Amino acid sequence: MAEHRSMQRAALLDAARSLLSEGGTEALTFPALAERTGLARSSVYEYFRSRAAVVEELCEVDFPVWAAEVAAAMERAGSAEGKVEAYVRQQLALVGDRRHRAVVAISASELDPGAREKIRAAHGGLVAMIAEALGEMGHEQPRLAAMLLQGVVDAAVRRIELGAAEDPAVVTDAAVAMALGGVKG
Repeated sequence: MAEHRSMQRAALLDAARSLLSEGGTEALTFPALAERTGLARSSVYEYFRSRAAVVEELCEVDFPVWAAEVAAAMERAGSAEGKVEAYVRQQLALVGDRRHRAVVAISASELDPGAREKIRAAHGGLVAMIAEALGEMGHEQPRLAAMLLQGVVDAAVRRIELGAAEDPAVVTDAAVAMALGGVKG
């Protein structure tokens, strides 16, 4: 019985990822979850009390995996500069991943304070990862530099998601260049 509930919960989360990546938060409804999983709508409520609860669990499940992929890419780098480059490149490489699209859709939505706090904490983990590398590079305020660097990454994510005229590889290279060299040309 516990295994069945676990499988149903995983199926609901997978359906939620798909709905979020396809249609944003407006698409994440209990009737749509029920339809995608073959469950009765009333059964969805047995697993999640609200849409916000689905969002919170997705954040708890997906963001650590995503952050671990960024951390692994940074660990493979041989220098502080290499870590910064890996940090930017890995996040931008994940843009097409359903988990990432779901997290972005979640971040853009109206969330309750609990869900927002979980997203903030998860992003704080990313910022802490890169702040260490920036400190190694000699930044006097590595945490501030890390937050600004994440802003560059977030802008590049939006640019790629918009299907901008530039190829995603061009956006990624420009973000890395800005991260490593600032705005000097």
